[in-house]
Amino acid sequence: MRAIEHGLRFGAHGLPLMGSGDWNNGMNRVGIEGAGESVWLGFFLCAVLESFADVARLQGDREFAARCDTERDTLRRNLEQHGWDGAWYRRAYFDDGTPLGSAANDECRIDSVSQSWAVLSGAGEPQRVRMAMDAVDERLVRRDHALIQLLDPPFDVSNVDPGYIRGYVPGVRENGGQYTHGAIWAAMAFAAMGDRARAWELATMINPVNRARTPQALATYKVEPYVVSADVYAVAPHTGRGGWSWYTGSAGWMYRLIVESLLGLSLEKGCLRFAPCLPASWSGFTMRYRYRETFYDIEVRQAMSGALPPAPRVTVDGEAQADGCVRLVDDRVVHAVRVDVG
Repeated sequence: MRAIEHGLRFGAHGLPLMGSGDWNNGMNRVGIEGAGESVWLGFFLCAVLESFADVARLQGDREFAARCDTERDTLRRNLEQHGWDGAWYRRAYFDDGTPLGSAANDECRIDSVSQSWAVLSGAGEPQRVRMAMDAVDERLVRRDHALIQLLDPPFDVSNVDPGYIRGYVPGVRENGGQYTHGAIWAAMAFAAMGDRARAWELATMINPVNRARTPQALATYKVEPYVVSADVYAVAPHTGRGGWSWYTGSAGWMYRLIVESLLGLSLEKGCLRFAPCLPASWSGFTMRYRYRETFYDIEVRQAMSGALPPAPRVTVDGEAQADGCVRLVDDRVVHAVRVDVG
């Protein structure tokens, strides 16, 4: 609660203050004077407020739950009024009110994380969200080199000073390269939208194994193909080169992208649920899930016809589960789970 109270401080547009950096600490001068605001943080805060309202209700604190709901509703309105740029969401406002991540900017016209979190938070207006993610696809997905830029164009010579991000060569790391943490959020956002083709396409680009399919590709990548790299360069002559391998929280997000967003497995109060986002060509997959000393052998089958069930049909040891939930019991017996999805 104290952390949320600390975060409920807003600027002139009713958006969260950015201070000396939000998720992107390289943008450490956007709000250094205490007036700059973060559009991305607005969407992230919406997600926090929605989730924590449930926590407060579980604790019987209806007053704080109601405050979370009210703050979220107000913040959503402010994001739509002041965060939308016309074809995508802006990234931030400088202390003097200058927008960042706007079509009017010479550098950093678009930043992927505002678009992804407009989806992942559930706070973005649906029609705008689709436009924003189309803009990510058009402007930031570099299919020619199989990478996903964090922002574009990179910072270089403009008269705005976002912070030390501009100290990186344009196209390197956060400054217009693939910053893998943000790239994974983009893939998760497409999955959340039900856009399985683009979700899997981006996940395939991000997967480091695919950087080692040929000796030439590995010679370009230059780092280990069996761990996630924090970034992939997007500037010649180093385009496609990985950087900061091993040292990145992106690995954890990559795991969540694959298991939760794509394969669709989620754990909720001792219960497994399924919402797969699979390629159209897949007939299904199998996995073994371990719960303490008990194994659940799970087979997911995807219907290939047009007659699709409205929700996953789940059986455990041959018994249908009306609510689609697999309740986890540590009885040291191997259980067979069947999940039929459209």
